[in-house]
Amino acid sequence: MGEREHGRREHVRVAVIGTGFGGLGAAVRLRREGITDFVVLERAGSVGGTWRDNSYPGCACDVPSHLYSFSFAPNPDWPRTFSGQPAIREYLEHVADTFGLRRHIRLDSEVRMMRWDAEELHWEIETDTGELTADVVVSATGPLSDPKMPEIPGLAEFPGKVFHSARWDHDYDLAGKRVAMIGTGASAIQIVPAIAPDVERLTLFQRTPPWVMPRTDRAISTAERWLHRQLPFTRAARRGLLWGIRELQVSAFTKRPNQLGLVEALAKANMARSIKDPALRARLTPSYRIGCKRILLSSEYYPALARPNVDLVASGLKEIRGSVLVAADGTETEVDAIVFGTGFHVTDMPIADRVVGAEGKTLADEWKDGMRSLRGATAAGFPNWMTIIGPNTGLGNSSMILMIESQLNYMADYLRQLALLDGSSLGGKVALAARPSAVNTWNRHVQARMERTVWNTGGCTSWYLDAQGRNTTVWPGTTGEFRKETRTVDLAEYEVIRAQDRDRGRERIPVPVGATAGPAAAAARSGRAAKAVAGAPAAAPAAAPTTGPAGAPAAAAGEGAA
Repeated sequence: MGEREHGRREHVRVAVIGTGFGGLGAAVRLRREGITDFVVLERAGSVGGTWRDNSYPGCACDVPSHLYSFSFAPNPDWPRTFSGQPAIREYLEHVADTFGLRRHIRLDSEVRMMRWDAEELHWEIETDTGELTADVVVSATGPLSDPKMPEIPGLAEFPGKVFHSARWDHDYDLAGKRVAMIGTGASAIQIVPAIAPDVERLTLFQRTPPWVMPRTDRAISTAERWLHRQLPFTRAARRGLLWGIRELQVSAFTKRPNQLGLVEALAKANMARSIKDPALRARLTPSYRIGCKRILLSSEYYPALARPNVDLVASGLKEIRGSVLVAADGTETEVDAIVFGTGFHVTDMPIADRVVGAEGKTLADEWKDGMRSLRGATAAGFPNWMTIIGPNTGLGNSSMILMIESQLNYMADYLRQLALLDGSSLGGKVALAARPSAVNTWNRHVQARMERTVWNTGGCTSWYLDAQGRNTTVWPGTTGEFRKETRTVDLAEYEVIRAQDRDRGRERIPVPVGATAGPAAAAARSGRAAKAVAGAPAAAPAAAPTTGPAGAPAAAAGEGAA
């Protein structure tokens, strides 16, 4: 692996955190960039990220399978048009094996703390299995990794079984039990149809009804799979069509939410086919614009709610008295088990409490008024630290792997620039720190675009919004636009920090406005880096990024979690 030693601690060029799509994708890209001096730290005992943790009954992807793989690792053998969790986890294991990632992965190595050493210009990392240092940290823990459990009075005294959908207890048999399902999000609408036939009684506590569209899932035939293996262009064409349709849908979400009225009518028709009781339909009909919350896909959810052993309580859970659950509207239900489908810590990611930056502040402190980053990747005050699926990189209608691969492009160019600056004529180790002015400019631009979107104007409260009501989660544009915005690193948006002799302190090296880095000729990039280090005038605040029409990303890929 080419590991080096700093004192008694192991030192690596890059430490990647997590082995979901983001972490494994970063590892593959590092190897393709010729970087083998890296580790991938994983807190669990196997790879897979959210697709390892979410193994509940019915767990499946809500993005078509052929838009659900890396561009560098297409899968011609997806079993279904919307594949289930076992197939997706198997795909991730296949990626780890095919690209030789096992030698870099350290399982059962949860990161306890990461601290930036301003003198040595590296990260000090404490894990369950020891300590190490790294020049660069790539955090790929993902927003759907830490379950959120509500604080319900009396929950601690509940005598029955309690677990979150992302921590499913497969040793507990729900058959013949009275079960409460708390929440009506993407996991709940898959769990309800899967367990309803087996339980004695299922009570669904619904605080806010979701919009649900049918999911046209089917088995992919043997002939189709053979065709995709023998003629790869057919697989690429299928993928491109799926991608293009979703790109065309974006403007309705981001610029013209009123155009979504037809989609609402289709969703209501989907409900009416299965729910014949007008009173139940009324309780299941949302009062906000479709798309404001995540649009859910299921052809089985409404039929399950029409079963005689399934009850809907159109109210949130207020308290628990022994084995009796009390809703906010006073409804009382006695149950044997409670399943929480209450989402994840998305806008308050727990990893942020474990990252201490250049000024001694945690990332959580830096983001206490809302997550902010530069191009969804880097944060002010945290040199040589990057995140995959960072602030405002989520999607409301397409595949997250598109965004992940765009961020991997940015990561690769970031590392190229560090290597060029390390080898500049002045010598010495360097780090890149996002300028606060650039972070603020980027976020003003993103939030200005967000004002017109359905996520901000649709009349709902969703997990897209943080405690201040800001949408720090979703990207207000197409995946093609994001690919364009993250194709290369603009050095004008960064301070270059170089380690000097300790008695001389640290020197911050200014970068000229317009000094950019990208996939141009190596000599040209090296020349720009050398000029930056040579003492050019300090950069002015970066101009607001512009977005515009962009072509389809080459061999685009996609992801969406159930």
